Amino acid sequence: MSSMPTPLPPAPWIVAQAEQLLAQRGHAWLLYGPSGLGHYALAMELARAWLCEQPMEAGRACGACASCHAIDVRTHADLAVLMPEVTLLALGWPLGEKAQAEIDDKKRKASKEIRVDAMRETVEFSQRTSARGRGKVVLVFPAENMNTITANALLKTLEEPPGDVRFVLASESAHQLLPTIRSRCMGHALRWPDAQVSEQWLQSNGLELTQARLFLKAMGGRPEDALAFAALGHDPAAWGGLPRAMARGDVAYVKEWTIPQTVDALHKLCHDLMAVSCGAAARFFETADLVECPGIPALSHWSKELSQTMRTMEHPFNAGLMLESLVGQAKTALNSNNKIRTR
Repeated sequence: MSSMPTPLPPAPWIVAQAEQLLAQRGHAWLLYGPSGLGHYALAMELARAWLCEQPMEAGRACGACASCHAIDVRTHADLAVLMPEVTLLALGWPLGEKAQAEIDDKKRKASKEIRVDAMRETVEFSQRTSARGRGKVVLVFPAENMNTITANALLKTLEEPPGDVRFVLASESAHQLLPTIRSRCMGHALRWPDAQVSEQWLQSNGLELTQARLFLKAMGGRPEDALAFAALGHDPAAWGGLPRAMARGDVAYVKEWTIPQTVDALHKLCHDLMAVSCGAAARFFETADLVECPGIPALSHWSKELSQTMRTMEHPFNAGLMLESLVGQAKTALNSNNKIRTR
């Protein structure tokens, strides 16, 4: 099992949103928006506050009571965390005994979906009496990872919730959820922190200012994604050199990247080239780092190829061959005729 990560103080934009939501009533919240804005962190802030035995001013959790400690060590009897098994392991939450035994015995791999068995256990949990007397909380993340059967099981509980249970669902793709689930939750769109706040938060997490700015730009201004990207150990200068490396067809440049990371980077490069060719500003790369823009037809064809690759990138037949194919497609697109000068 993964070691338990050390709890970090919530980011300032998470604290502000938590206080706003805690001032409102409702048995179910749906937190939504693009990745990297703090879905899980905000959901946990709400769960902590609802279960806290000595809540502070503005309703936030004290962080020191027995309930807060139980959440920190992943043993709170009144908190059910419903996640794919891979997410549970990554965030330090324990699996059920049966699931852990099956994975340990190599009978199957950790699931990337929220399993029906876990949902059934959660429904049973919601019907039990609160162990600590502060009610119960069900946290679902990422909510879009529920399949149809799992989502319908949750829907029945949302429609007729027991009196002392609250739900918080967090999703980076809320449009994939059943409309009936969305309609039974109060919605909250995650807010984008401004650049200065994001930079300061990244610096407090060990990045230098120049690194923080570069990784923020690479991740489209999403601070949690920027921190995760930095944690992979990438050389900050490598991001700026990617466009020319792909134009050379340099497979070795991305050999340490996973297929999803490579596809994401190439999508961003394609996006910026399209934007610049239309007179707009680049979002993910510095304009000086971009190669001369291919024509729109070449970029459109490349974008479609990348979209097709996304369907199989989590389960490539041969990761090495797929990486070579991705770099080959990039080289072809970036060296097409009718280039447009950008600077």
